[in-house]
Parts: sequence; structure tokens; C-alpha cells
Amino acid sequence: MKKIGILTSGGDCGGLNAVIKGAALMALNKGLELYVIPNGYAGLYNLLNQDRLVRFDEARLDQFEASFAGSEAGHSRVKIKAISNPDKYNRIKVGMKKFDLDALIISGGDDSGSVMIDLNQNGIQCIHCPKTMDLDLQTYSVGGDSTINRIAQFVEDLKTTGRTHNRVLVTEVFGRYAGHTAFRSGVAAEADCILIPEIPVDWDVVYEHIVERFTRRIRQSDVHSGTYTIVVAEGMKNADGTDIVDESAGVDAFGHKKLAGAGKYVCQEIKKRFKADPRMPQFMKDTGMFVEGIYEIPEVREVHPGHLVRAGHSSAYDINFGFEAGAAAVLLLLDGKTGVTVSKVKGRKIEYIEASKAIEQRYVDLDQVAMYESIGTCFGRTPVAYEPILREVDGVYERIY
Repeated sequence: MKKIGILTSGGDCGGLNAVIKGAALMALNKGLELYVIPNGYAGLYNLLNQDRLVRFDEARLDQFEASFAGSEAGHSRVKIKAISNPDKYNRIKVGMKKFDLDALIISGGDDSGSVMIDLNQNGIQCIHCPKTMDLDLQTYSVGGDSTINRIAQFVEDLKTTGRTHNRVLVTEVFGRYAGHTAFRSGVAAEADCILIPEIPVDWDVVYEHIVERFTRRIRQSDVHSGTYTIVVAEGMKNADGTDIVDESAGVDAFGHKKLAGAGKYVCQEIKKRFKADPRMPQFMKDTGMFVEGIYEIPEVREVHPGHLVRAGHSSAYDINFGFEAGAAAVLLLLDGKTGVTVSKVKGRKIEYIEASKAIEQRYVDLDQVAMYESIGTCFGRTPVAYEPILREVDGVYERIY
């Protein structure tokens, strides 16, 4: 093996440039050449039409920082299997042969990982570095920690405007199937309520939690100031388990329906209950806020940081993991391993698992949710009793998420 191609795919996030740089530096160390395939799987499919590829040598590596979020290689959302061209796999092989590429390193999430598996099964040597800010793969995935830290900072910062205006603030974040980032960032920001896809929402439970905590804070404040914060994952479900989707928008390349706005929906549910609650006008009068016809219920506002949580700089943890995953991918390829996902690097041990197992959905541990319910956080359900199991462990705890 002499030449390797690298591409990144799916959503952008923190740590990806560290994956690229880690792979490139290890390739240099082993006397290999690493080339970037731009624009994800679209670029791979069109490799045959490219005039040149950029080699990540020392000079090129000096031109970008591993700490920057996003990807120097660029992304696209393309499912190779769905391309109508019956010669698609051979087209990719011919494109790789044009540049003498022996194998590919692919960093992506579950959708991108499924494409990597498909390519590998069709005779294209690939290895997978796990990447998804949603943290819903079986392994840790680059991008998760960076996103959690950014969301937590946004939610914490929003409390200043929330207290200034006595608002209920709802922050919608990513998380279609699993609520890891909403859960962990909400906890870190001391959000009052965290709504995740794993728990269908009982709006009566949420509302009573708001009324008790929000009104108490403002009544007890010497300047009648307070706020209530909610972090909601985009894939939040109603009490009947249904998704909140835009049926008119069709589906993307991987068959996903467009989500229709969980944050907006949460605001609507809260406002509806505020208006119907006879306690609210009296609360507003007691705290000096009531103005007939203008200001009769508390304000509820939605904040949607969107791609800001993917952007900016990567966390130190993601940079470390990215370097290790990228470097490990090169070493695994040199050892003849393909179709696998880098799991962990611990000293001289490089751990990996079959990619088909790595991309299986991992959900939030509801027993862990119960612990946070026991200390007052609302998760949109009647709190479940937390019954701990105490045990002494032998060894070092390794997984932070």
C-alpha cells in the first residue's frame, strides 16, 4: 500500500480536521502518501473527472489547523447505492486507479458508514473513522464533545436575556433519533427541562414543572426576575410517539423526512397552556408585569442555534480523539484491515469493530435520565424512581459519553 485517499461525509462538526491531519501525519511517518478526495461521496463518484488531487504533505498540512471545526475535505450527502448508474462501483474503482489509490479512509456517521460498508462489499478497500455530533453510534464519534460544549455555552449565556425579560427560553438542537447532545449539554447548562426523542413528551408534566419552578423564581426574586430553560432535540416525539415532520418536504438522499420544528412546537404548547391557565394573570399581577391586552402571560421564545453548534473550534477532547482515529486508520489499513470502524486508541492498543455493528443506533440510557430526574430536571415524563446499584470496579473508567 502506497497511496491512500481520505474523504469526510455527512454533517460537519468539530474534530474532523484532526482526523484528516492525524491520518496524514501517520501516513508521512510510514512513508505513504495521503490524498484528499474533495466533496465527500460526490467527489469520490466524480473522481474519474478530476485532473488532480491534493496531497497532504508537510507544506499543505501547515495550511490548516486541526482545531478548526468543519472539514478541509468538504462534504456532501450522497448514497452511492442509490445512484442509478449500474456501473457506479466500477466508475469509482477506475477513478481510484487513475490516481493509484489503494484504499480509502472515510470519516462519517451512520449514513456515511453504511455507504462505506457498501463500498467495501463491492471491492473498494475502506476503513471508517466514526464521526457524528449526535453520538448515536456504538463508538465515541468525533464531534460530539465539541457540540455538547457549544450548546451548553449557548444555553447558559441565554439565561441573561431570559432573566432580563422573564422569559421561558426553548433551545432546539440536533438529534433526530437519539438525544445525547441535548441531554448532556442540557445537564451541563443546568437547563430546567430536556426533551429527547427517547421519551415521548407528556405536556401536562412539562407545564406543571414550568409553573412551579418559573413562577417560584420570579416571586422569590427581590427584583421579580427569573427564567426557565428548555433544551429540545429536533427529533422530540409527542406523547403518542409520533414525529413532528414536514410531510410536504419529501425525503433526503437517505430517506429521512424533514423535521418540522420541535422548538416552535414546544413554544406553542406552552403558550396554549399559559393562556388557558387562570393562575397566570394573577401571577403576572402579583409580580408587577400584567398589562391588560398587551402583557397578560409570560413570554415564551424559541432559539435555534442550528449550524453554529457544528462550527467554530473543536474541543480538546475531539482534537485528541480525531488525531488518534485518523492515525489508527492508517495503521489498520497497513495491517490489511478493511470494513471496520476505529473504536479507540489506548497506548499501543488500537481497538476496532465491524462497521456494521458500529453504526447501529445507540440511545440515551433512561436509567441515567432517572438519576437527573431525581435531582429535579424535567424530561417530559412523570419522574421514574432512581434505584442505584452500587458496585466497586477494578480498573479505569474509560467512556465519558
